[in-house]
Amino acid sequence: MTSARAHREGVILIGGGGHAVVVAEAAAAASLLVAGFLDDDPHALLSHTHERLGPLAALEHEELFLHHDVILALGDLSARRSLIARLPQQITGVVHPTAWVSPSASLGAGVFVGPHAVVHSCARVGDHAIVNTAAVVEHHCDVGENAHIAPGAVLGGESTVGADTLVGLGARLLPGVQVGERCVVGAGSVVTHSAPAGATIVGVPARAVRR
Repeated sequence: MTSARAHREGVILIGGGGHAVVVAEAAAAASLLVAGFLDDDPHALLSHTHERLGPLAALEHEELFLHHDVILALGDLSARRSLIARLPQQITGVVHPTAWVSPSASLGAGVFVGPHAVVHSCARVGDHAIVNTAAVVEHHCDVGENAHIAPGAVLGGESTVGADTLVGLGARLLPGVQVGERCVVGAGSVVTHSAPAGATIVGVPARAVRR
């Protein structure tokens, strides 16, 4: 969730690509000041609207973060995972004002909840996870650390998504389904049975194509 310090002194985004543009606009909608971003690409998409403060290596410069909180705004899960251990302590999350998060739900540190997304009753979303635009995390779901629930995806009640797993655009998990860590659920897939760690799952109904 957002912090009082972030409201006072602004945030620095880690990443400057397409997902960072979405996060920056959500942050602004949530009344957060984006002070700039870090990215290795000097021509990253976010540079059209915000100042690039340096490459990702600048994460090592503690003085850069003395007066700012940090938002992890990379879209690629492997890139996000490689940076999580290097993030400053003052990590913050963003919940777009049009999203709805149940009072009984739990959001970890650095979570992004996009426009019109829903996190329902007693759901848990782990640290650094993404619940993207119009995604639905139903009651009593468990979303692991650094997982990405892509735009329009729906997790049925009591389903589980492991850490570092991507649930693709418009995919569906039926209630109670468990998908392990480091999985990929293809766009538009309907997952009717649980899947082990490392699986790629596609189709209607979804089938594992590799591990």
